[in-house]
Amino acid sequence: MGSRKCGGCLSGLLIPLALWSITVNILLYFPNGQTSYASSNKLTNFVWYFEGICFSGVMTLLSIIFSALGIAFSGYCLVISALGLVQGPYCRTLDGWEYAFEGTAGRFLTDSSIWTQCLEPAHVVEWNIILFSILIVLSGLQVIVCLIKIIIQLSKILCGTYSVIIQPGII
Repeated sequence: MGSRKCGGCLSGLLIPLALWSITVNILLYFPNGQTSYASSNKLTNFVWYFEGICFSGVMTLLSIIFSALGIAFSGYCLVISALGLVQGPYCRTLDGWEYAFEGTAGRFLTDSSIWTQCLEPAHVVEWNIILFSILIVLSGLQVIVCLIKIIIQLSKILCGTYSVIIQPGII
């Protein structure tokens, strides 16, 4: 029981420790707050190994960051796909090449009788509706999965169930 509470405290410290490691490593580049040493390459060699930034800091936060990026990029795909679906396809009509359904606010989606306004490419309305809809579903699922992953990772870190497993023979 005591080890579980201690593990929770230690795991909860991972994020602030990682952030401090990044901050301290950055400060190493500016002795006495001056940039001249870094610009003239007059720093200790080991400062350039980025140990506090890359390994102690970023690697701890990396899985959460990638999940957050997954949410951002999947969310972007979801929004753009929805906008593409509502706007309709770019096609050749009797008036030339245009967005034939742009002013309909997506009403063309439920009125298949007006889809024939698009003369070329053949079946472009159906093509756009099906593929943009698939993208919306897929990116929505990706957002949900990434969000669940972040919640699980944060709960492990903050509640003390995060563990680093070292396989025998590796170290």
